Amino acid sequence: MNTQANAVGGKGQGVPERFNFAAHILALNTGRHGKSAYIDDTRSLSYGELDERVHAFAAGLSAQGVRPEERILLVMQDTIDMPVALLGALHAGVVPVPVNTLLPATDYAYMLQHCGAQLIIVSAPLLPAILDAKLQSGLATPVFVAGATSTLPPEAKDFSVLLVPASPGSTAPSAHDTHADQIAFWLYSSGSTGRPKGAVHTHANLYWTAALYGTPVLGVTAEDVVFSAAKLFFAYGLGNGLTFPLSAGATTILMAERPTPAAVFARLVQHRPTVFCGVPTLYVGMLASADLPSKDSVALRICASAGEALPREIGQQFHAHFGAHVLDGLGSTEMLHIFLSNRPGDVRYGVTGKPVPGYDIALRDESGRPTAPGDIGDLYIRGPSAALMYWTAREKSSATFQGEWVKSGDKYMVDADGYYTYAGRSDDMLKVSGQYVSPIEVEGVLAAHPSVLECAVIGVADAQGLTRTMAYVVPRAGNPAGALLADDLKVWVKGKLAPHKYPRDIIFVDDLPKTATGKIQRFRLRALAGA
Repeated sequence: MNTQANAVGGKGQGVPERFNFAAHILALNTGRHGKSAYIDDTRSLSYGELDERVHAFAAGLSAQGVRPEERILLVMQDTIDMPVALLGALHAGVVPVPVNTLLPATDYAYMLQHCGAQLIIVSAPLLPAILDAKLQSGLATPVFVAGATSTLPPEAKDFSVLLVPASPGSTAPSAHDTHADQIAFWLYSSGSTGRPKGAVHTHANLYWTAALYGTPVLGVTAEDVVFSAAKLFFAYGLGNGLTFPLSAGATTILMAERPTPAAVFARLVQHRPTVFCGVPTLYVGMLASADLPSKDSVALRICASAGEALPREIGQQFHAHFGAHVLDGLGSTEMLHIFLSNRPGDVRYGVTGKPVPGYDIALRDESGRPTAPGDIGDLYIRGPSAALMYWTAREKSSATFQGEWVKSGDKYMVDADGYYTYAGRSDDMLKVSGQYVSPIEVEGVLAAHPSVLECAVIGVADAQGLTRTMAYVVPRAGNPAGALLADDLKVWVKGKLAPHKYPRDIIFVDDLPKTATGKIQRFRLRALAGA
């Protein structure tokens, strides 16, 4: 679809008022029908085949009686069926709700009831959990299984049933006539503070993430091969593995299994992607692995990191080994992708960079007033990819979506040159000796110690009820945990930060609890410490 004068959905020109993102993507790639769009663990899909299957899936939804604006639940691993289902639903005006594939059945039961899905599409390995969720929910929602290799139970049908090809000689049906600001899809938040929230996004939101970040910052082109360790059901992974490469005509590598360093290395060497997108904990694990590939065995041009702040030393080590910079950035489910980032030619490891052009950033104190350079404040964002709301959650929506601004829940500081540094989540900030302490700042210093692989800092109350800092540390291989290392780490931090910031207690562990996105779950550490 071409730009029209009455562009909507955010700043500037770019999105016509009547806009269907799936139709937009198919139109962009009409000249690439023979080129590979996706390569997964067992198959590949050309742009021409993607076009055919998107149309076939849209027709299949209609044949099943699913109407525009109704929801379907996608519990799908990263295979070529996932982008077909997601784009096919958008093409039909149906609202896909892709969800985390690592959840228990109780979470799926809640999401199924909450979104009111008309049908469920599930990858074969996840079918038992979905059947359990259906039983818990008491709903009779139809189930379709992708990638089945054995006989299905009576209550499930094969994914192929949803692919209704056009009749020979007939013209493929047009995309549903959607408004750019019409509801396109939902993404659920991680739900670390209660039930997950369904962030409602529009067709235009997808366009803007590619127009503002994917193309000008990450620089994805038709010559690239893109591989995202973050899955398509995450906002970060959706941009990396669908919106950006398809908007540029690139080829995308998909991986169904969990992104362990070994699994990532296999794809980096076999498929030689030029763009790689990961999370900090994965970069840490990759660099710590004895099987880290050589620079010559991969073809990396640029990498991205999000989810948590990338430790300075990890970014520097990765660049030194592979010669490719890692662009650390900040995004969110609510904003759909990265809005604050380092960029090629301006990479400063240890900071999150500057606002992506097209987004406005504000730091405010507890009274809502702008903070001074160097002071920590609550981060607010304004930009065209913001979600409309959380579904059926007015109070939470009002707290997050404040007029044109979105309150992120992150704490940041900005220096005089305009570079932003992460200071932690709003509910993670500590007050020690009457002064605020950012756990992220302390973690960054600890992580720079040669004996530390990973770490997390929390606050615990002492016998007098005063807060002190406690660090959980995963030592590097060959570094014995004990009192000597603990004392060394305390001295290390004291030498680099104000005295009140050093961790009074250091607990050595084999690993740290993390979410499916690789974020450290500090609330679990607080529970472990009885804080």
